[in-house]
Amino acid sequence: MQRRSRGINTGLILLLSQIFHVGINNIPPVTLATLALNIWFFLNPQKPLYSSCLSVEKCYQQRDWQRLLLSPLHHADDWHLYFNMASVLWKGINLERRLGSRWFAYVITTFSVLTGVVYLLLQFAVAEFMDEPDFKRSCAVGFSGVLFALKVLNNHYCPGGFVNILGFPVPNRFACWVELVAIHLFSPGTSFAGHLAGILVGLMYTQGPLKKIMEACAGLGGFSSSVGYPGQQYYFNSSGSSGYQDYYPHGRPDHYEEAPRNYDTYTAGLSEEEQLERALQASLWDRGIQS
Repeated sequence: MQRRSRGINTGLILLLSQIFHVGINNIPPVTLATLALNIWFFLNPQKPLYSSCLSVEKCYQQRDWQRLLLSPLHHADDWHLYFNMASVLWKGINLERRLGSRWFAYVITTFSVLTGVVYLLLQFAVAEFMDEPDFKRSCAVGFSGVLFALKVLNNHYCPGGFVNILGFPVPNRFACWVELVAIHLFSPGTSFAGHLAGILVGLMYTQGPLKKIMEACAGLGGFSSSVGYPGQQYYFNSSGSSGYQDYYPHGRPDHYEEAPRNYDTYTAGLSEEEQLERALQASLWDRGIQS
């Protein structure tokens, strides 16, 4: 499947304007590298989408394992790229500031590969359980599975707050699940299994053994997430009040690290609710594979 063209890449232009609005010097290095890598692959795709997307048939049965690395870095069109990378921008700034660049690079790399593995397992299990071989041929592409994993991680570090999803306040701990359902109610063409895989990987890190396994492996390489590994400090210009706010009915938790909360800088004034609504609307224009 070839990438669809809309002439002028409006989504790409909007993404670049947001990046320059934030200021390249204000974006942590791993987040910036992630943005640059995805943009580069969009402008210079190594393979057509159909040869990059992830499916049980192509990856497991045909042993095309390179798709685990290629699929998160390819996007169906400029709007698919824009909505994913706009989310990477603010999630990356928050998480890289908290975790530090080396650990964040380790996390995002691990999540990228593991989300693909979990997606394959989910698709294979559903195909076998329902006796529907079409699930093994279902092909997904895009970074949003990784974003769901990062969202779980981000919400884990900001407990007790609420986010607005389609006009409704939702507790942080339930936000990923509500967004998972909302996206697929309004845009059934997206990859439910890909997004669910991201949530499961995030929970494996925050509630399961994944973090300890990563720390043990990282110890062999001489660095860890908790010893001698402070997060960098980044400062941002304010551009007015944000449309996206977390609020705490009983005050902020004592262990929550105070950080700039002005998401206008990251999203050019779009709240995450507005980004979701626009993403859903844009996805309805499309026909094809996205995750």
